[in-house]
Amino acid sequence: MTTQETAELLAEVQALIREREEEGVRGLAERVGPAEWADLVPHLEPAEVAVLLQWLPDEEAASLLEEVAPQTAAEILRTLTAPEAGELLGDMDPDDAADVVELLPQQAADEILIRMQPSEAAEIRELSVYEPDTAGGIMTPAYVAVNADATTGQAIGAIRRLVDEAETVNYVYVVDAERHLLGVLSLYKLMLSHDETPVTQLMAPSTVRVRASADQETAARLLTDRNLLAIPVVDDDDHLLGIITEDDVADVLQAEATEDIERLGGSQPLNLPYRLASVPLLVRKRVGWLLLLFIAEAYTGLVLQSFEGELASVVALSFFIPLLIGTGGNVGSQTVTLVVRAMALNEVAMRDIAWLVFRELRVGLVMGLFMAAAAVGQAFFLGVSTDIATAVAITVLAICGWSATGAGALPLILRRLGVDPAVVAAPLISTLVDGTGLIIYFEVARVVLGL
Repeated sequence: MTTQETAELLAEVQALIREREEEGVRGLAERVGPAEWADLVPHLEPAEVAVLLQWLPDEEAASLLEEVAPQTAAEILRTLTAPEAGELLGDMDPDDAADVVELLPQQAADEILIRMQPSEAAEIRELSVYEPDTAGGIMTPAYVAVNADATTGQAIGAIRRLVDEAETVNYVYVVDAERHLLGVLSLYKLMLSHDETPVTQLMAPSTVRVRASADQETAARLLTDRNLLAIPVVDDDDHLLGIITEDDVADVLQAEATEDIERLGGSQPLNLPYRLASVPLLVRKRVGWLLLLFIAEAYTGLVLQSFEGELASVVALSFFIPLLIGTGGNVGSQTVTLVVRAMALNEVAMRDIAWLVFRELRVGLVMGLFMAAAAVGQAFFLGVSTDIATAVAITVLAICGWSATGAGALPLILRRLGVDPAVVAAPLISTLVDGTGLIIYFEVARVVLGL
């Protein structure tokens, strides 16, 4: 929805709540989906959210909690009674419910779980064992599986029984008596086969799978790279534990992309929606690297101090300092962003550093030629001498080449040193180029101008 549509829906919902129009809210549910309801939650008071959840149909209320961030869902559940919270959790997908329960205080979680159906509570407890950022932490136990001695007809019967409970019926997994994963059946093949055909004749035995302890991003990349609708999750002994579906992967990739963007700005990931972040939390996440970069930037002043004689004799040199260090920082930030992203996609590694540096050197020099031409135009616009314009043009070319080269190598070196390049690389390359760019500038000026 657009901002205007959200504002209009918010006003309508708040008016219905004030006027105690329960039927009006239920009527809205026929044309408003869970994602739209979730957009309203940050703008509603806790009491209004509680009323909304009571009036919405059970499945709609559960879907709303699945759409909001787990932290938000946990806060909402804490405003409800234990029976109300237990009912909502029972209607949620087990993997989403487990994510919410993990964020509740232990006592509150126990009070809610004991009021749920024992089988539903057991599923949530089993999923809560796994770390949230692992494949086990995002999997769901709602899948369809049949024994290896089953027939096509029995597999289709299993689909019919579980179609309302399973996350997806596009794949049916084949297991042995001890639930070791043997293969997978596609719904397409099942529908085209005779009822008496053994499933072992139809299954794909070399099923792609992921360990429950694997990183969630690894699982997400595996599913998307293979263009699958779901991927099975197994333990170290190859027992089938659950599946990860494409909607789970979409959430993971969005979360990982958000983290990468936050890190590229030199900030630690928030791990919760920005709206819910307090001022002290925002400061803690950002001030550390900011102070470090502030200290690192101090050497720029030392460079200027060491060349104060040149600046005093040719004041016009100072006109171009912001232009030069800004250009170097921009080139470096562009390069770092591309390289860090390529590293995240496993497109480049430390073994590629020589190839990468040579590639970025060429890119930097070509861009430097364009920037040098623009710098000459700027110099003549400011009315400085031809010698200064020449010094500025040479410096721009050198800085662009150096910045692109350094920025290409820096993320790979940082990863080898055990430092997250997404956090450090972009701010660090800007800081590094500021000082070294000034050194290049004044040394070039000293030669060209004979200082």
